[in-house]
Amino acid sequence: MNEIYEKLEACVKAVQRKTDFQPQIALVLGSGLGDYADTIRIEQTVEYREIEGFPMSTVAGHKGRFVFGYVGNVPVVAMQGRVHYYEGYSMADVVLPIRVMGMLGAKKVILTNAAGGVNFDYHPGDLMLITDHITTAVPSPLIGANIDQLGSRFPDMSEVYSRRMQAAVKEAAGMLSIPLKEGVYVQTTGPAYETPAEIRMFRSWGADAVGMSTACEAMAARHMGLEVCGISCITNLAAGMSEKKLNHAEVQETTDRVAAEFQKLITESIARMA
Repeated sequence: MNEIYEKLEACVKAVQRKTDFQPQIALVLGSGLGDYADTIRIEQTVEYREIEGFPMSTVAGHKGRFVFGYVGNVPVVAMQGRVHYYEGYSMADVVLPIRVMGMLGAKKVILTNAAGGVNFDYHPGDLMLITDHITTAVPSPLIGANIDQLGSRFPDMSEVYSRRMQAAVKEAAGMLSIPLKEGVYVQTTGPAYETPAEIRMFRSWGADAVGMSTACEAMAARHMGLEVCGISCITNLAAGMSEKKLNHAEVQETTDRVAAEFQKLITESIARMA
């Protein structure tokens, strides 16, 4: 049996020994958004460190646990803290949590992140619905022997981000009067921020936002047949687009400022997706 799949099964069984909760929707809470998990009706939490072999985040602000509970009447599992490729993990480990949540029963995944704006029409604090992504700058999580139990060798990626889920988010944003951009997200390896030349290249590719996560998770989710939605919080303009130097403190400040609005959007979107 595939070693990656064996590890997945072991992680799933470790979680199931602690809870029999059946999630319908999985949430990945990005930088500055982890507190959303504290607002749901919590049934059970499982610390990542309680799951043997599970990757642990080394980034400040990422708590490191699964939260099982309800948003309204919708059963969800939320990740408070994700791991990134730049932390030194293999890409298989980076997407392992997504696969675990799918194997626990989730059929839909909402991915959130903090991202830099590549589009000059974007401003810090904007929310962007991801319509497509570019992963040229990072290795595919599907490289290696295919895990037939999860999906096909050559999965179709013509609609990574579900149009149905996008429509639900747009309806929710309209109802809440929350401005919502739509655009293409490009993932880089990090941890260094991009150079101005790289940002100019990404803009020429058609990218609107850039970050260090999410696209690889979306690819792994689609490989196993999950519906995917992605929302970015634009925390800063990318390198070379302003005179300001980039720093992580600015990312945290912006996500803190728009957290309440972002949380309302997620809650209303989940109600419509279910």
